[in-house]
Amino acid sequence: MWLHSKQRDLQVEHRPSAIRARISAGERASPLADAVLGAVDGVVTTFAVVAGSTGGDLSLAVVMILGMANLIADGFSMAVSNYLSTRSRREEVETAREDEYWQVQEFPEGEEREIREIFRRKGFRGHVLDNIVEVITRNRDIWVDTMLLEELDLQKTASTPLRSATATFLAFVVFGFIPLLPFFVPVFPAAHLFAASAVLSCMGFAGIGVLKGWVLQRSLLRSGLQTFVIGGVAAALAYSVGVVLRVAFGVSSTNAA
Repeated sequence: MWLHSKQRDLQVEHRPSAIRARISAGERASPLADAVLGAVDGVVTTFAVVAGSTGGDLSLAVVMILGMANLIADGFSMAVSNYLSTRSRREEVETAREDEYWQVQEFPEGEEREIREIFRRKGFRGHVLDNIVEVITRNRDIWVDTMLLEELDLQKTASTPLRSATATFLAFVVFGFIPLLPFFVPVFPAAHLFAASAVLSCMGFAGIGVLKGWVLQRSLLRSGLQTFVIGGVAAALAYSVGVVLRVAFGVSSTNAA
């Protein structure tokens, strides 16, 4: 039943009118990938702060302050990094595009030979190859776009820097608050706050990992387990560092309060 439905959808999507409409619309940016990555990093880093603070036997107020400070600061830092990365990628493509336009203008014969070699390597020969080269080099925009993709392996990303940064920051803050939830919602007794945070974080790790696997079209189980393991290792390291430092400096729960 499900397979037949997917086959029908596939047929509809590949009707000539649907293909023309989809191609004409161009590449559409989705913030989902940025949001998933921000969410994963948010839960991992925030729970690492909670685990390290708990391992160091710090007071409830200190855990809450450190957790919120980390949540906002790291979320902003990751958003800025994503913004700069996306912007740099777009600038790299635009710089290469300008250079290709210049090369086509200054030495079209050489650029035409490159187009011919690109499609010769794809298996085209004779009149078919001649026609392909003639059609592509007839339109300078198509010519440059082909060189960017085929020669330089560059393709302009549809995502804008601001959209990527915003999606990353919001996902980081929203999902990164999960480990802090028991500390701000007076439902659990103080002795069980860390355990509650750990359980919620584990659920978050697994859930986000599954979502990431769906976005990247990977195994949902494998992706969920991978994120869960990475988060668990980060938390264990943070907790261990907190315990070691507490012992090394002789910090007690009384001193931390």
